Amino acid sequence: MKTFGDIHRHLIQYSIRPSQQRTSVMGYLMNHKTHPTVDEIYNAISPDIPTLSKTTVYNTLNLFVKKGAALALTLDDKNVRYDANVSNHAHIICSKCGIVHDLFDLDPNLYKLPKMDGFTINAVEISYYGVCGACKES
Repeated sequence: MKTFGDIHRHLIQYSIRPSQQRTSVMGYLMNHKTHPTVDEIYNAISPDIPTLSKTTVYNTLNLFVKKGAALALTLDDKNVRYDANVSNHAHIICSKCGIVHDLFDLDPNLYKLPKMDGFTINAVEISYYGVCGACKES
């Protein structure tokens, strides 16, 4: 479980001025590895911050992505999901229930960025789709 100090240092590391809203949103992301949506984050933290709006959560997440402190994952047509883990890793997505898991044990060569004339590659996103064990059983 990440502490307030961990979260504060993380924001500072990415040149993000900590505020109550930013700390709460990043804290939720860092402590819940579920790759939540804006709605999930808002519903979880809004009881503790009565003045919080969904727009603030959305703008805060966009700031995190812009500064490199979080990833925005567009895994389906419905929602963008967010991930505080910005290290090289892939995602496994269940096509039935939509759960997203991190996958770290990949060949490091998969993350090597090819050189292309006139094009700069900034990131690599690897996602695997299938059916999770719980959905297979049901």
